[in-house]
Amino acid sequence: MITAFLITLLAGLATSIGGLLATHKKVLDRPMLAVALAFAAGAMLFVSFVEILPLGLEGADGAMEWLVYGAFFAGIAVVLMIDRILPKSLNPNELEGSEDGLSGHDTKANKKLLRSGLLVALVLALHNFPEGISTFLASYQDLTVGIALAIAIAIHNIPEGIAVAAPVYAATKSRKKAFWWATASGLAELLGALVGIALLQLIIPAELMGLLFGFVAGMMVFVAIDELLPAARRYQTDKHQVVYGLIAGFTVVALSLLLL
Repeated sequence: MITAFLITLLAGLATSIGGLLATHKKVLDRPMLAVALAFAAGAMLFVSFVEILPLGLEGADGAMEWLVYGAFFAGIAVVLMIDRILPKSLNPNELEGSEDGLSGHDTKANKKLLRSGLLVALVLALHNFPEGISTFLASYQDLTVGIALAIAIAIHNIPEGIAVAAPVYAATKSRKKAFWWATASGLAELLGALVGIALLQLIIPAELMGLLFGFVAGMMVFVAIDELLPAARRYQTDKHQVVYGLIAGFTVVALSLLLL
């Protein structure tokens, strides 16, 4: 359990790297970020469909299969609802790849939101909460799968940290605030890990664990399709970068599952 928690923590803290990069834009390489995000999407999709969802379906039959697949789509629905209620000007999903184009209206909106630190903290926690649950539960059940998923999320969290820090820096001109808000975004994933720990403290029947894995797979698939791939396209300078990154993600995770 401690190992799963630490893996989730390290994946979350990758946003701190993005927080540092956001205020030093000369070090950013858009093609590299595009490939990295597509790689993370490929890894997340492959792990979700090849490992996490099959874990949920293991031993399931009849009505239980229907419930696991239902949990998969419920996971998609939950992340979709979270994404819909977040303010657009502070939603990393909307900002990744377009940090340079912040309008005066966006900056003004960010200043208003930043005056209410509690609201910003809630936004960040809601955004990363599903990833924390997913990483923790996957790592607890199967360390190889958990590490593969954590690497994908860590890669995703670097440009996400940039997306969080860029509007904060634009609104406050403070590198320190930009860095710490980006870090807070990653630490929000620990809330998901804590929920995972709470779930494991209960005596969970195998059937419920199957539903949880179906739910986790759904969340991860939606994050990959709705967040990572669109962000990769916003960063790309050539349409093939996303394709290469996606295929590389499939390949590396497949090899890791075969070799480890």
